[in-house]
Amino acid sequence: MSKTHSFHIPVMGIAYTIDTPLKVAQYGIDAVISLVDDILLEKLRKMYSEKFELDFEEISNKAADFRAKRITAYLDLIQELTVKKFNSFKESTSEITKYFDMLPDTASIKKEFKALTEKHFDLDEIKSWLNANLNLGSIDVNIMTKVDKANYLKGEQLPTEYNDAHAALRGFANSKLKSSLILSAGMSPRLYSYLENFKDFFPNESGELKKKIVLKVSDYRSAFIQGKFLAKKGIWVSEYRIESGLNCGGHAFATDGFLMGPILEEFRNNRDYLIDTVHEILIESLASKGKAVPKQKLALKVTAQGGVGTSEEHNTLLDYYKVDKVGWGSPFLLVPEATTVDDATRKQLVAAKEKDLYLSGISPLGVPFNSLHGNTKDVAKQALIDKGRPGSSCPKEFLKSTTEFTDKAICTASRQYQKLKLEELDTLNLPKDAYDKSFFKITEKSCICTGLGTAALVENDIDTRVEGSGISVCPGPNLAYFSKTVALEDMIGHIYGKKETLSSSNRPNLFIKELGLYLDYLKNAIQNSKEYVTKKEQKYLEKFAKNLATGIAYYQDFFENNFKAKKAQTISDLTLCKEELTVLQESIESLKLVLV
Repeated sequence: MSKTHSFHIPVMGIAYTIDTPLKVAQYGIDAVISLVDDILLEKLRKMYSEKFELDFEEISNKAADFRAKRITAYLDLIQELTVKKFNSFKESTSEITKYFDMLPDTASIKKEFKALTEKHFDLDEIKSWLNANLNLGSIDVNIMTKVDKANYLKGEQLPTEYNDAHAALRGFANSKLKSSLILSAGMSPRLYSYLENFKDFFPNESGELKKKIVLKVSDYRSAFIQGKFLAKKGIWVSEYRIESGLNCGGHAFATDGFLMGPILEEFRNNRDYLIDTVHEILIESLASKGKAVPKQKLALKVTAQGGVGTSEEHNTLLDYYKVDKVGWGSPFLLVPEATTVDDATRKQLVAAKEKDLYLSGISPLGVPFNSLHGNTKDVAKQALIDKGRPGSSCPKEFLKSTTEFTDKAICTASRQYQKLKLEELDTLNLPKDAYDKSFFKITEKSCICTGLGTAALVENDIDTRVEGSGISVCPGPNLAYFSKTVALEDMIGHIYGKKETLSSSNRPNLFIKELGLYLDYLKNAIQNSKEYVTKKEQKYLEKFAKNLATGIAYYQDFFENNFKAKKAQTISDLTLCKEELTVLQESIESLKLVLV
């Protein structure tokens, strides 16, 4: 039983949840801030300092360790403002009423409050109880482990600890927050090892952690490997945040055909083994390092996110799979009280249908990226292509990753890279179709490190001359079924089954939707392999299809006993998916004829 809410708001883009905790933490809602863009954080810190008449001293890029210091300063400001807001909130009868109205009926604190106020109404006793029992939602932060470019000073490369992700980690570690660091985009041994430098990540004898580690994972095996790696460093993973490989927003890290249902089942069945095994390693490591050894096992949560859209789906994840919380992301882009989205972009999101939300190749990281057709950043990008000047001026340089043409890494979305790459393309004398395909692949890359942050500048009327006014947006496919702006209270009511905010009756079950996305992914992979395929590539496709078949077999049993809503339609959809997979498997078999 959750003490307060059974959902959290994950990180979205760079701007969209950059100040979400300040907006919703007073209601006990956990939310995540992206630490990618210290330049944006500094601009917002200035804006909020002026708004609340607080002293502000700029941290310029000439200051030593400026990235980490900006992040620390911003997080400390959000903490300060959120606590002040919470203290005022507790003095408002209407806000307290709203707080408890929004909680699920299963929340233990709601039951306790009801019992307290039903017996008698002693105002002093109630105030005392509220002060003792009401807690702020957690101000969590996210670092993408892959966004860790090296930095330079006067032409000399700085030590590793000044890399982007390392500096962001240090900025959080030095902040006053008592919250969680969500690490996403895969394992980074170098960054994980850096955690050992900060005492707040180690437990005390009571098992308390000032700063917790959360790993965003896509399967049990990865979680187990990463959990053991960190335990050997004396670092406990407090939460494994399972995210759908494709039915999510932002970057999509597709699994090898492993589906969310079977993955959750594996966590459900092996959770105790995971805790016991990793905890034993942790205790041995802490003792060998001479650090405090907890007297009891540390708490561990398993949460899930990606494509959840109904209260029945939410409750199934909680009740059957025993997850501790469920992440609700993209639908909150339509909640002005919760996320920072400019009006024009929000209108685009409201109007978006299934065909408008697609898995793109626009990310300079080379990872598939969920995007929205017609977003203003892509419109601006195309205008530059039409002028014969493709690519971005690269004003922030966070995604510099390739040394294909240069000694120092540059970004594949930059004008510098695309000019060099197109010059190389011109020398290949390719047929027109092949040339056009390569040209698109090169120029498709978009400057998302500015585009994903610009909404916060536009929404707060902050100058965008450096970044440009184009806005990238990265909703998951699930957003297609939510087509109106919604009040915070109504969205939470939808999550808990009190109200209905879905705008489409054709929305498939979340597991069926993910399966369909994986079938499309496999179909595209086969089509891209039709001309040439190596034995290794064919084995990959066969393994991918086999894992999908295993997942379908699992769902055939699972759907018989779960999900009452639209059960017949869900089972019918599953049958169609099985038939489609059979056709794709036959296509893979035919690739044997063109092995090279």
